[in-house]
This record gives sequence, C-alpha cells and structure tokens, in this order.
Amino acid sequence: MTPHPSPPLRVGDLQLRILQALWAKPDATVTDVNAALKPDRDLAYTTVATMLRKMEARGLVAHREEGRSFLYRATVDAQQVGQGMTDHVVERFFEGSLAGAVSHLLRTREVSREELDELERLIRAAKRRIS
Repeated sequence: MTPHPSPPLRVGDLQLRILQALWAKPDATVTDVNAALKPDRDLAYTTVATMLRKMEARGLVAHREEGRSFLYRATVDAQQVGQGMTDHVVERFFEGSLAGAVSHLLRTREVSREELDELERLIRAAKRRIS
C-alpha cells in the first residue's frame, strides 16, 4: 500500500509570523515570540501562548520544558511552508495552472532582467528533466 501524500502545509498570517520568529530564534519562550511580533502585532501574552499550543497540536511547533519555561521551536522549515502555500495559491486561484500563475506575476509585478534570465534558466533545466 502506498502512503498518501500529506496535505499541503498551509498556515495563516499570524502562524507564519510565529514560525518566522522561531526560525530566527529557536528555543524561544512565549515572551520571546511575542516580542518578535511587535511592533507589527501587539498581542496579549495569552493570545501568543494559545496560538503556540494550537500550532503544536498541528505539528508545526514543539516545546521542551526548561525550569518553569516552555521553549518552542519550529518543526517545519520555511521551504515546506512556502511550498504548501504556493501550491495552494496555484491550485485555488489559477486552477492548477503554473503558466497562469507565472503569467499573472509577470503582468502585475516589477521584474528585473536578472530575474527574467533566472526564469529562463529554470525553464531550460525543467525541459531537460522531462526530455
């Protein structure tokens, strides 16, 4: 029996900000995470603690006890989160069309010559893989 692929990893804005704080400072306390969220988000300590517990239940973070403190760390990396979120956007907004997503980005964002050269290089490499 083949294992089912895990569903795409999607996180909300606050969860992403918390993960970014934990990627920057692993083994962070709730106070550390709350401080990292400021000045963008002025949240109560209890709000951050609750969110960390919910994220732990989802397997996004884990904690260990040190004295009376819980030290949190991310259990997922930025690439996993980025891939899950990108896959979700392509599926949901572009009906799975990678060309549609790239076309949208090229029409709506500033793009440098260097970025276009890099995209061309990536396309050539992808074509070699499927030839």
